[in-house]
Amino acid sequence: MAHEGREGGLDAPTRHPLNQNDPQFWDEDNLNKELERVYDICHGCRRCVSLCNAFPTLFDLIDESPTLEVDGIDVADYNKVVDQCYLCDLCYLTKCPYVPPHEWNVDFPHLMLRAKAINFKKGDTKFRDNIITSTDMIGKVASLPGINTLVNVGNKTAPIRAMLDKTLGIHKDAKLPPYTSKPARKTHGALIFDPQKAADKAIENQAANATVHERVTLFTTCYCNYNEPSIADSVIKVFEHNGVGVDLAAREHCCGMPKLELGDLKTVEKLMEKNIPALYETVKAGNVIVAAVPSCVLMFKQELPLMFPENEQVQAVAKAFFDPFEYLHKLHKEGRLNLDFKHSLGNVSYHVACHQRVQNIGPKTKLVLELIQDTMVKNIERCSGHDGTYGVKSETLEFANKIARPIVKQIEQQAPDHYGSDCPVAGRHIENNLKNKAKDSQDAIHPLDLLCLAYGI
Repeated sequence: MAHEGREGGLDAPTRHPLNQNDPQFWDEDNLNKELERVYDICHGCRRCVSLCNAFPTLFDLIDESPTLEVDGIDVADYNKVVDQCYLCDLCYLTKCPYVPPHEWNVDFPHLMLRAKAINFKKGDTKFRDNIITSTDMIGKVASLPGINTLVNVGNKTAPIRAMLDKTLGIHKDAKLPPYTSKPARKTHGALIFDPQKAADKAIENQAANATVHERVTLFTTCYCNYNEPSIADSVIKVFEHNGVGVDLAAREHCCGMPKLELGDLKTVEKLMEKNIPALYETVKAGNVIVAAVPSCVLMFKQELPLMFPENEQVQAVAKAFFDPFEYLHKLHKEGRLNLDFKHSLGNVSYHVACHQRVQNIGPKTKLVLELIQDTMVKNIERCSGHDGTYGVKSETLEFANKIARPIVKQIEQQAPDHYGSDCPVAGRHIENNLKNKAKDSQDAIHPLDLLCLAYGI
């Protein structure tokens, strides 16, 4: 157990349930006291100053206050810090020596989440933010025939982008992802989970005394479904190439991470109630679950279990959820990963996504890619700064680009054959920053696409 005044401890960091159903959670006076307490601890430490813009904002407020302490900050300015936090979790994971079980009990990201939730409940949220966090709705509309072309052309048309900047606050220079007219779940509709077939397969496995999972459920995610379905294609190709069948859940909605970051906890709960039963059906049939966007994996593995600790289906789904490379590495340890690679990847600059690091699974992507002959992977462990919405807003794009600069610099220095990130949004943000400096720079490529390249599939 940590002692007063001592940094850190010997116990592994842990997290407490969010307790959003406790009336005290929504008490604004109680929140402000907790913000003052934690801000004061952060002020005395300042290790996190280089992570994002939340901490420089806090420290500037303190340094410019009359007392040069937290008590000199106007309480109304507390939210200036909250607005800069996009819940990457890196402060909790990599820097803070006072996380639970330390007696100071500092969980900065979840405190920011609580503040965001109270702000949302009070109506202190922009219309734009409600729209751009509705990723499933936008995807469904933007993928419709006719509308699809208009959206993609509009996203590249300067007058329209200038209008979006002025009216909605979506920065005219932010690169918006294209939308497909052929969503992944529509293309791969034949993979929709069939309970009867799963039951028959379970009987076969039981008769054969099978102990390994032969099928995974792919949670396609809003991004891979509507923006880059090629990544979902790569998941299916890689797993089937390794003898693992792939199912899609009977229905799928946004994981809820964008709404969580907005503080819209009611919508998070509604999305949970839509997603969990369908995913749980596949888990009961013996499937594990994978998703190619780390934020979605983290949502099911960590955030939903902390919000709904008594929900047995949520807990079961969380235990069954894997990062794709985490599962592929598991196959390798079992001697079941196909190592018949056709092509080397050479030097790879690999950005380790924040929400993958928070899963505490180790460098599984690097370990798997380095099984490929003549392939060397160099990790870049910095936040990309995009977050999905932070990197498109008029007031924060500048900060998002600034946070990405150390990554861009490392890639330029490494001059790799390939670069990319498990988070496709982070990969595109890094790519956009590289192309802002050199128009002819190469494109980011997702590690799952790299595997397909190495396999020659």
